[in-house]
Amino acid sequence: MPVVELSYTRLQKLVGKVSKKQISDSLPFLGLDIESENKDLVRIEYSPNRPDYSTDFGIALGLQGLLGIKTGMVKLNVKKSNKYPISVKSDVSKIRPFVTGIVAKNGKIDDKTIKQLMTMQEDLHFGIGRKRKKSSIGIHDLDKISFPLVYTTTNRNHKFIPLASEQEISISGILENTDVGKDYGSLLGQSSQVPIIFDENQNPVSFPPIINAAVTTVTTKTKNLFVEVTGINKEDAEDMLAVVATILQTAGFSLESVKISGAKNSTPKLEQKKISVSSSLINQILGLNLNTAKIISSLKKSRLDASSKGSNIICTIPPYRFDIFGPMDLVEEVALGYGIQNLEPTLSPSQTVGKTNPISLQLKSLDQTMIGLGFLEALNSSLTSKRVLYDMTNRDSSKIISVLDSKSQEHTILRDSILPGLLENLSRNIHESYPQKMFETGTVFTLDSPISEKINFSGISAHKDANFTEIKSIIQSALKIGFGIQIETKTAANPTFEEGHCASITLNNVPIGTIGKINSKIVENYKIRVPVVGFEISLSESILKNQN
Repeated sequence: MPVVELSYTRLQKLVGKVSKKQISDSLPFLGLDIESENKDLVRIEYSPNRPDYSTDFGIALGLQGLLGIKTGMVKLNVKKSNKYPISVKSDVSKIRPFVTGIVAKNGKIDDKTIKQLMTMQEDLHFGIGRKRKKSSIGIHDLDKISFPLVYTTTNRNHKFIPLASEQEISISGILENTDVGKDYGSLLGQSSQVPIIFDENQNPVSFPPIINAAVTTVTTKTKNLFVEVTGINKEDAEDMLAVVATILQTAGFSLESVKISGAKNSTPKLEQKKISVSSSLINQILGLNLNTAKIISSLKKSRLDASSKGSNIICTIPPYRFDIFGPMDLVEEVALGYGIQNLEPTLSPSQTVGKTNPISLQLKSLDQTMIGLGFLEALNSSLTSKRVLYDMTNRDSSKIISVLDSKSQEHTILRDSILPGLLENLSRNIHESYPQKMFETGTVFTLDSPISEKINFSGISAHKDANFTEIKSIIQSALKIGFGIQIETKTAANPTFEEGHCASITLNNVPIGTIGKINSKIVENYKIRVPVVGFEISLSESILKNQN
């Protein structure tokens, strides 16, 4: 979860006449977690679906509503203007096709404001922007730019002075020799042409999504800003712009529009949307009996606008609240505005008594047995990478299960085996002493229709004398103590294990897993310094069902 550092003194000035204690007590009821406090500074963890909370300006808006100081929707006042045109050339269509932007004037910028804007920018890049892949922001000193601008492409030999530099560098040099270039250059692929924004005099303003030109650097002397957002999706780019525009307006800037044309691009509308929700649904979900006036008041405390129409509430959503999709989201906003602390818990009307799942009890018993045998329990994510799951372990990837729209660029694959994750754990602990012994029980996934889940059990032992006999005795003991069953092993072959040091694990002549010495090439892939032995078996199809 992203974290932002704030000053209580600065928040008090932004919110109004409130005490530090009022702010501290109210933050959790905005859905914010206080991570730490140090005198006037407080570190706050916020949900990625509320990027407006990435600055103290956005949090101040929420606190004003919750405390009843200012309620209702924050309306963007954007003055229409033809002074700031951007034309988009068709050559960017296959690289990074969309650009949008806004101008913010007559603001006061100090070091703390610059820090807040930079934090917001990077949090937006990481969240909505998916590490700048879907969209990215450039914030510039407007007075250093000559309009009209052109969003087009250029070759990698083009030179300019990038942000935080005093020397002219080619685009290839930026991508190869700077930290930001190394981190995000892969987003541009291998194309010889890259996106760039030129001003009227053909001077680079921005090289998205990598870096701005040094000439437009924002300082404490800056009074007017130009914000540009580029991306591969127009809606995502405009969502990001809506957050920035709202924060800048809250910070005291006046907004003017940027006129955008060409190659399926258009001037951003930053429109509000309306969603209808019934009073009965709100009261049913929250267990309350609120009248229409109280519901509308609660929504306004959440910085939304609302009015009644018959038995329904028509809610107006500002453009930066793209986390609100439907009626259930509005129920949550009513709960926040009403006050989570005012909700009274009641016992469930269920007539049954809850108890621990028998399978969970069995797995806990197995865990305790392995701990007693000297193993440490690992807990790896079910989402992993192709590199860890297949490439490093010589495993067949023909039945790979990829996840759509993963928030991580690396962890995009549902695991079908636990053992590779344990080997990855060993590779991250090569500087620790041996022996290292680990195990894990967890869910793995199989490409069926629909995708099926089962529980696997895996263990590894790494030290200079690790051998087949040792790891076989471990799994035999664990299963005998935990489940009272006896397994057998039969010679087998598996690319993950050394030839001649691998066996199939069977129960009642049915194969349930594999055991052996890990292939030396795989051990080298992970840079592990000692021999490794391991096993993995399926519990759900063999043992757990037989125990219930």
